[in-house]
Amino acid sequence: MAHRKTSQPAFDPRTVHENIIETPLNEEMSKSFLEYAYSVIYARALPDARDGLKPVQRRIVYQMGQMNLTPDRAYMKSARVVGEVMGKLHPHGDSAIYDAMVRLAQPFAMRLPLVDGHGNFGSLDDGPAASRYTEARLAPAALGMNASIDEDTVDFTPNYDNKLQEPTVLPSAIPNLLVNGASGIAVGMATNMATHNLGEVVAAAKYLMAHPDASLEALMRFVPGPDWPGGGVIIGRDGIREAYEHGRGALTTRSTTHIENVTARKKAIVVTELPFMVGPERVLERISEGVKNRKLEGISGAIDLSDRHNGTRLVIEIKTGFDPHAVLAQLFKHTPLQDNFTMNNVALVNGRPHTMGLKEMLDVWIDHRRRVIRRRSEFRRRKAEERLHLVEGLLLALIDIDEVIQVIRTSEDAEAAKTRLIAVFDLDEVQAQYILDLRLRRLTRMSRIELESERDDLRKRIEELERILGSAEELDRVVTDEMDQAVAQWGSPRRTVLLDSDESGALVPVVSEAGSAALPAQATAAIRSAQTVSSAAADVAAAAAARKAGEDDAAAAALQLDDEPCAVLLSASGLIARSTPTAVDAWQSRSAMDHRGPDEQIVSIVSTTTLSTYGLITSAGRLVVAHAAELPVVPASAILSVASGVRADDLLALTESTDPVPGEHVISAVALAEDHTNPLALGTTMGVVKRWNRESPTTMDSWSVIDLKDGDSVIFAADANDEDRLVFISSDSSLLTYEASNVRPQGRTAGGMAGIRLAEDCTVVAFNVISAGKVSWTYDEDDDGLFSASGAVVLTVAGDKDALPGTENGAAKITPLEMYPTKGRGTGGVRSQRFLKGQNILIAAHIGEYPLSASTEGGSTVELPKPDMRRDASGVELASPIAYIG
Repeated sequence: MAHRKTSQPAFDPRTVHENIIETPLNEEMSKSFLEYAYSVIYARALPDARDGLKPVQRRIVYQMGQMNLTPDRAYMKSARVVGEVMGKLHPHGDSAIYDAMVRLAQPFAMRLPLVDGHGNFGSLDDGPAASRYTEARLAPAALGMNASIDEDTVDFTPNYDNKLQEPTVLPSAIPNLLVNGASGIAVGMATNMATHNLGEVVAAAKYLMAHPDASLEALMRFVPGPDWPGGGVIIGRDGIREAYEHGRGALTTRSTTHIENVTARKKAIVVTELPFMVGPERVLERISEGVKNRKLEGISGAIDLSDRHNGTRLVIEIKTGFDPHAVLAQLFKHTPLQDNFTMNNVALVNGRPHTMGLKEMLDVWIDHRRRVIRRRSEFRRRKAEERLHLVEGLLLALIDIDEVIQVIRTSEDAEAAKTRLIAVFDLDEVQAQYILDLRLRRLTRMSRIELESERDDLRKRIEELERILGSAEELDRVVTDEMDQAVAQWGSPRRTVLLDSDESGALVPVVSEAGSAALPAQATAAIRSAQTVSSAAADVAAAAAARKAGEDDAAAAALQLDDEPCAVLLSASGLIARSTPTAVDAWQSRSAMDHRGPDEQIVSIVSTTTLSTYGLITSAGRLVVAHAAELPVVPASAILSVASGVRADDLLALTESTDPVPGEHVISAVALAEDHTNPLALGTTMGVVKRWNRESPTTMDSWSVIDLKDGDSVIFAADANDEDRLVFISSDSSLLTYEASNVRPQGRTAGGMAGIRLAEDCTVVAFNVISAGKVSWTYDEDDDGLFSASGAVVLTVAGDKDALPGTENGAAKITPLEMYPTKGRGTGGVRSQRFLKGQNILIAAHIGEYPLSASTEGGSTVELPKPDMRRDASGVELASPIAYIG
């Protein structure tokens, strides 16, 4: 059959009817821009006030719940989660979804993370790895956001292609808007909300439920201010109060810092907590710029030592002679170590943006939770009633199960059986169909008992749910109970320290009535830091004025430490620090009856100034130059307990001129100032004595002051005028004392001369220099037995040389030095203690000004006997072995 080819008419554009609508450009722009603005505000940038989530965040949390990515399940590739969210609920770019998921997992951005990320989810300075490299699952707190979502607790709406349903809001068992805050930029408005402590917010919500007319001040007793994920310090609450009242306000947040010795001779500012969303690299960059621009003075270096195990740790090293607190005040002024946070509480309420205060935000969440609990209770009651209806029908059938079986067997089909069951047993269609679908194994006697028990439980549950739905008080009780459960599951102590001024203007920590206040030690340290920085502000202002005037030297000088008198203290336990001369005078004026702490056995006190140097004499005969400004300061209230000092031995490794000798340790500290020109007397274990004439090189930071023989070591060193006394005590109890004028001063390379003649196998156990004015002995004892005395004394402790060191208490004796005669240099001396049976050596000895103090290795004080005027008495048994004497 032939097909006939038909011809199509040619296209004639003149026959087309044009339908062009002319619209003014301003109207079209206005209409299009309004639609775009509404889309950005409602569907992208602003969170819902009920669950505190933006649409993309809500879709992520909901979809991960639908994928069963609960905390007890394995992680899943982030790319798959992003794909599921994008394909089912959020038809936008995958990068936007992944960025939102990353933020939900970052512990430094969220006070209570909702996603548990595995892999590189970024830091404050670096972005995350690609979604194909990371894995994720829901964090425990996200279970509270999705709680009971399958029980008709919230409304659902069709997704973008009308094939699936998505929630318009999550049930949100936690006040996510306040706890995790939010940030976003819409069109014509923005939101920037702070993070808070879960326990504090819940406590305020419970109080507001009980007191609907509560004032802002009453609520701020529970929520005193933000609680940043990374801690830090907030100074002042005026801006917080304004934001909680009107929805907008600014606050000042600071890093948590402290001053410490990063090396034995180097001070540094250590930053352990940074302001919210401030990264270490940003801080270091600003410090570097400030040093180059000469806005920051006194900084020799800065390094980031942060890691995942130790957390944040920025070390900012301070130049010698600069006040660390003044430098810290500079850093707060010119770097992000102190930052301002502007609170702008904008969120969607009923689809419209609102600027809300604290009370309004709490009201919205409380109303949402009430609505969720009511809808859940209605759903559960409906399900319970439906189940009860089926159970009651089944129980009716079980009364005469044989007849039920007969009816079914004699029916032609299932429909007929259902009709006959309805007629015979007075059932409805649902109950009859349930009986027909029943398996034969349910027809046992045990099944009947279970059904009766289930019926009773269902009736009780329905009664309980009706009581909740019928009483506002019962409904609120359930709401508050679940709030408490949320705090118990996911709550944590406050991390941020809040400081505010009291009536006197002094800074005090703000404590929440919710019981989530920061640790007292944190608050105390924050107050101390704030006070010292405040007092150093004048120095910073002077430096800024000098810098503005072009006087760079004056700017640096304004931040430097004042060259004030101070005292360097070396304890018998090897710790060294500095204090004020007045504190030293108070310490020296105490009587023998006063208690002394474990670190108060002072062996050297050097009077110097803050910016001066001093010397450390070592057991190897070396002098090491050190700076007083680099030592930690012992406050006067500590009564010269040097427990906060540094180990003097650690200073030895920092010299460049000579290397430390193995086993070398510090034995005394001496002055190096120009007004200390007295020769320095040294005594060694082999009985050698030397008076060094202080001849020294000018370009070295350490040098030898005595040429020691092999096996010899220096015991002690101190300034010695000609009229002062040199005192040696040997291990066999021989004591030799003579005037220092018997030893002529020598240069630093000399090896000294014979100080005491030692018996075979004996060594020197104690050496000291006693000022001529301290040799005479005075004492007084009143009727109550209270003893007071002054002058130099000799302490000897006798024991057995075969006993293990530190295990024998020994017998101690204290005798005034005045009781011992002077003899010639290099002679054998006189006996200082008579040995009893089992005693053959001095296990400890000391020469010093009365009163002496002693302690054990563990720091416990050892009570010493009263002075004995007999120079060769046998001593008194001690209660504990002595480790340190001072």
